Order: sequence, then structure tokens, then C-alpha cells
Amino acid sequence: MKPAIHLEGKVAIVHGASRGIGESIARCFAAHGATVVLSSRKVEACEAIAEDIRREGGQALALAAHGGRPEELHALIARTVETFGHADVLVNNAATNLHFGPMLTAEESAWNKTFEINLRGYFETTRAFAQHVISRDGQGSIIQIASVQGLGAAVTQGVYGMTKAAVISMSKTLAVELGPSGIRVNTIAPGLVRTRFAAAITDNEDMAQHVLSRTPLGRFAEPDEIAPAALYLASDASRFVTGHTLVIDGGYTLG
Repeated sequence: MKPAIHLEGKVAIVHGASRGIGESIARCFAAHGATVVLSSRKVEACEAIAEDIRREGGQALALAAHGGRPEELHALIARTVETFGHADVLVNNAATNLHFGPMLTAEESAWNKTFEINLRGYFETTRAFAQHVISRDGQGSIIQIASVQGLGAAVTQGVYGMTKAAVISMSKTLAVELGPSGIRVNTIAPGLVRTRFAAAITDNEDMAQHVLSRTPLGRFAEPDEIAPAALYLASDASRFVTGHTLVIDGGYTLG
């Protein structure tokens, strides 16, 4: 008997899969039977992970796609369908955080780049994926990686927090619009995860202590503690879940 949560027969695209949370999600999906397409701006790191997956008996393909270039994101979906015949799961994880400090001091270039990658990139990949699923009258699961910074005031990270709040809003609207087409849209909002992306905070003693003192579990998350949530939302075990934001933060947002 198959386990309750598995991805056998599904093709899953993970954009932003070269390290951290995205890498853990891609490896987790492959371990549970999915054919995985790993993508990021630079393909070399994704290819190394794909080789690991293939060495362990899984199916994986690495493709380059810049989160700020819609044509490359659309091509990512098209190439996946060309290669495997269909796509069933999309994880949007690629992100940037270029401004630390008061929001009003943010430079225009940092503002534009953050919105380009964190919001428009998610939207364009989602658009292309949804169009494919609708065209084949199939079922699909879209998982957007947001952040607890999108749930309240994001002091010193306001521009980043705005994009993550917008991702959560976008996902809820798309859940309503795409539900009749058989596409579910959900969001994961992690707290601080020990990754290179978050190192500016986790490796700073004062900032780290500030966060940990407000986290009931008293530690940061590891990337492999986020991946199982994505596995659940990608699988048929969550087939009646859409428009939901799953917070994984060790209790940080309890206040």
C-alpha cells in the first residue's frame, strides 16, 4: 500500500532550488516519488543536486531561469512540459532581500529588484503553470514560499516584507480564481530558517538573540523542517486545502 503522502506520477517544478529551502523541497519531493525540475538563475548548483537525485534512483532535470525575466520563467514551464508531458506542482521559492533599514531609505534600484524577483517572478511562473494545467484540464498545486515578515510589521525589512505580504494576498485571490479549474494555491510562511539567505540575521549575535528570545521553541528552523509542509501541500493528501497560509515559525508570531 502506498503511503498517505506521496508524489508518485507527479512532475514538480521548484524555482529557487539551488540551496536552502528550495533545495530541501526538491530533495524531499524526489524522495517521495516526484519527477523534479530544479531551477534557479544559475543552473550549476541545481545540476549538482539533480545529479544527486538521479544517483539515488530519482528523476530530475536542472534548468536555468532568472526570476526577473518573465520569458525565461514561461520557458521553464514550457520546457518541463516538453520533456515530461505535463507539470503538476509548482513551488515558487526564488527571492531576494536587498534593503535592511527604514523603508523610507530604500533606494529605487533595491525596491524595483525586490519586487521584480519576489512578486512579479512568482506571478509570471504561476501564470504560465496555471495556463498549462487549464489547457490539459488537469489538477495542479501551486505553493508559494512567503515569510512571517509578510504577516505583520517587518522592521528593517519593510520592502521584503511588503513583497511577502503581497504574495500571500496574491495566493488567496488565485485560490478563488483557479479553484474551479482544479488548481490549488497555498502559501508557506517560514520564520527564520538557518540558510545562507538569512545569514545576515542568524549570524549576527544581537539580531539572532532578539529573534530567539521571542521564539517559544528557542531556535531557528532548518530547511528540512520546511520541506515536509511543501510535500503535504503538493500531495493529494491536501486535496481539499487551498488559499491557506501555513506558518512554520517555532511560535514566533504568537507574540
